[in-house]
Amino acid sequence: MKKKILIVDDEPSISMLIEFNLKLAGFEVHCVFDGEAVFGAIQTFRPDLIVLDLMLPKMDGLQVCRKLRAQNNLVPIIMLTAMQDLTDKIAGLDNGADDYMTKPFSPQELVSRIQAIHRRIQILPSTTEEAPIAIGQISVRAEQREVTLNGNPIELTPKEFELLLFLCKHRGKVLSRQQLLHGVWDYHFLGDTRIVDVHISHLRDKIEQNARHPEYIMTIRNVGYKLTEPAVKESYA
Repeated sequence: MKKKILIVDDEPSISMLIEFNLKLAGFEVHCVFDGEAVFGAIQTFRPDLIVLDLMLPKMDGLQVCRKLRAQNNLVPIIMLTAMQDLTDKIAGLDNGADDYMTKPFSPQELVSRIQAIHRRIQILPSTTEEAPIAIGQISVRAEQREVTLNGNPIELTPKEFELLLFLCKHRGKVLSRQQLLHGVWDYHFLGDTRIVDVHISHLRDKIEQNARHPEYIMTIRNVGYKLTEPAVKESYA
């Protein structure tokens, strides 16, 4: 079955350009032109991914993203922005976007990023169930895409889950931001490494007792990050 892509942009010329290139790449495409229309399209079209412009009539991209995540809708979102300001890009990630692109952009690169996201979320069933990955009080079940902390389920976005799983599989190893972009986002080109920092920050908020003093995800200055086993705290009688 063809993957379904919902394009949300109020500029018809941009929507047509994206639609043409996505259909050429084998996707099924549906376009809407304002933020409120997304929620009707979610019910009828049921997209596998949304390409979402930041500046939209009726409801802007950040509001759309925030509302979808509040409804526990984890459909992958690529945010489009005409703004070069880093604050606007981070705002998109903070509100639940998986990736962003700045206008003007290459339609071929957009297709590549969409394909990369689909490759990363496509987990093929295994004939034997893998044992959970346990690090400290965190347990990760890859096939079920489930994470628990101290036995309690943790709600992660698809990209947060993939990032945590990648860190778990490389526990104890220092990973550069570019290595994480390649391993988690499947980027085979130089990408903006700040997307890694934002998702690491979100992960820490969910799994660390104190995100400012992490025990699991350590920052290795000028290099990247490392997932470690928390130190066992000694108790004295």
